[in-house]
Amino acid sequence: MKIYSGWRRLLFCLPLVFLVPHLFSVFELHQSSIVEVQTKKNYKKFDHLVLGPAAGQGLPDRLQCQGVKALNKTHFSSPSNGATSRDTISLVTVFALYNISPHSYEDDKSSNLVTVGNTSYSKGERSMAILDVFINFIQVSMPQSNVIILTDPASALSVGRNSVTVFPIQGEYSRDKLMLQRIRSYIAFLDQRLMEHSKWHGRVNHYIFTDSDVAVVDDLGPIFQNYPNFHLALTFRNNKNQPLNSGFIAVRGTNVGILRAKLFLQEVLEIYSSKFMKASRMLGDQLALAWVVKSHPSFDSKRFTRPQAFMDEIHGASVLFLPCALYNWTPPEGAGQFHGMPLDVKVVHFKGSRKRLMLESWNFFSSSYSNVSDMLCLVLKSGRTKYDF
Repeated sequence: MKIYSGWRRLLFCLPLVFLVPHLFSVFELHQSSIVEVQTKKNYKKFDHLVLGPAAGQGLPDRLQCQGVKALNKTHFSSPSNGATSRDTISLVTVFALYNISPHSYEDDKSSNLVTVGNTSYSKGERSMAILDVFINFIQVSMPQSNVIILTDPASALSVGRNSVTVFPIQGEYSRDKLMLQRIRSYIAFLDQRLMEHSKWHGRVNHYIFTDSDVAVVDDLGPIFQNYPNFHLALTFRNNKNQPLNSGFIAVRGTNVGILRAKLFLQEVLEIYSSKFMKASRMLGDQLALAWVVKSHPSFDSKRFTRPQAFMDEIHGASVLFLPCALYNWTPPEGAGQFHGMPLDVKVVHFKGSRKRLMLESWNFFSSSYSNVSDMLCLVLKSGRTKYDF
């Protein structure tokens, strides 16, 4: 009888052995959720630049700053007109304006104003301000180049700037499909250039497709000079899941270069549409790019861990891989950021909420007392702060 009672007590206690740890886990999860909610409530984006320590202090070949004054100078190229005197370079970006009703526009003006310097921007005006600064940086660093803006034909986009062309391409430019449309627009643009190739009479126009939230701070013509055999160029970083960034794609402007680049992007589009539509709003194009490259039998992904340019044959195209640290440097999460900024950085990518920093950087650079090296110190020291864009 005693034995039976002991077994009953044991059987009664067994569920508690498993239940108590579970209750503790639920309690900890609940507490964690409360902390996370409180953190989100207390979190606020800054409406001004917040300067901190500059990463990379004391490291060779990295920008050294004292305040926003550069102690060493970045390695800038002399502006060129491309690979040869007959070559030209066009910077191409996709840009969409979203329709705003008069009523919502007034609400936008009153409740969402953001002031940068002496100028206040509504939400709709911020995108145009970023596009304008994008063009400004190009015309300083590459004054002989052209800017081409691919956009929705229904958009009322008008840019009255020298050497800037608006190129309408039919498509779906909604926010949810914009990344998908960007690849489609690139393909349509290259297809149009192939049809017009016979009219060029030996002239070569190279193309560099970029996001509109980048600042080109050095001449990109040497890419085509120093690497004469590639068809298209991509930028890479040491990131296992997203090693390739689609914010910078260079295409050699020969007939074969344009054709190979077009076929390569068509392969990316097919993979994007069949495998990554759940990520169509964000990252789908980068995941598709990585899939196309890494699925090639001879490709060695370990090369992404070393920040040196290299070439490989991918689906019939000669692809040049350029390190993001130089050609797509992003504060704060770009490759090499936590080791500072390389002295020969070419392109700074102001992703996400860093748009304010892009406008602030241009205002600082265009002031009478600033130069590119000092401006890059401003970017480097501001890179870990989230702003209101």
